[in-house]
Amino acid sequence: MKSEQKSPIQVIERMMTLLEVLAQHPEPLGLKQISQYAGLHPSTAHRILSAMAGDRLVDRVEPGAYRLGMRLLELGNLVKSRISVRELALPVMRELHAQTGETVNLSVRHDDEIVYVERTSSGRSAMRVVHVIGARAPLHVTAAGKLFLLEDGFARLRDYAKRTGLRGLTRNTHSSVTQLERDLERIQQQGWAVDNEEAELGVCCVAAGVRDDSRQLVAALSISTPADRMKGAWGALVKESAERISLAIGYRSAARVGAA
Repeated sequence: MKSEQKSPIQVIERMMTLLEVLAQHPEPLGLKQISQYAGLHPSTAHRILSAMAGDRLVDRVEPGAYRLGMRLLELGNLVKSRISVRELALPVMRELHAQTGETVNLSVRHDDEIVYVERTSSGRSAMRVVHVIGARAPLHVTAAGKLFLLEDGFARLRDYAKRTGLRGLTRNTHSSVTQLERDLERIQQQGWAVDNEEAELGVCCVAAGVRDDSRQLVAALSISTPADRMKGAWGALVKESAERISLAIGYRSAARVGAA
């Protein structure tokens, strides 16, 4: 009786092992190779792979050779379409707010502007720029926006400057491409961006990027605070929090993929 209860679970475990083996190899693999990598007897691997091929979880490319099936792509796209970055980000945002006591924002890019789509705040400060969901700001004046400018690459920065004129909102706004390039180089090195009263005097911000399963920058997580309350340690904290959201929506770094 005990073996009967264990058997279905064991089959599922072996099926997952076979999928992991195929996922690690872009080219089709022969049954012998798959069996060796999975640590299964060829007859066992063949039996499970045949059942999976029937459900299109794997494709039999030629006799004895297999690769991941199109059904996995269909299911993956379905899962992806149902993932809400805002929904998965909120628990992390609330935790970050509890740690810092400051306003935490989630923003996305729309053309040459940042749009704030979610926030957590205790309401102890009245920061006009970021307190309203749906508020917008030029990319170059915000920490979040600079992340997207860096993602575009330095070669496209001059195009952005021509389109926008690098309009200044405060005396601290970067008004030249050279200033902005130096700032983007710092962001590239440290992994987070800072707005030093560039969008609004008296308000500072630190932001880090959120990436999806294709490693695309899809959102920015940020802390906004009165300038006199900004702490240098928050850069690394925001970066770590943004990485947690990225992992939740399917991101895997090159290091993780290589280790898999």
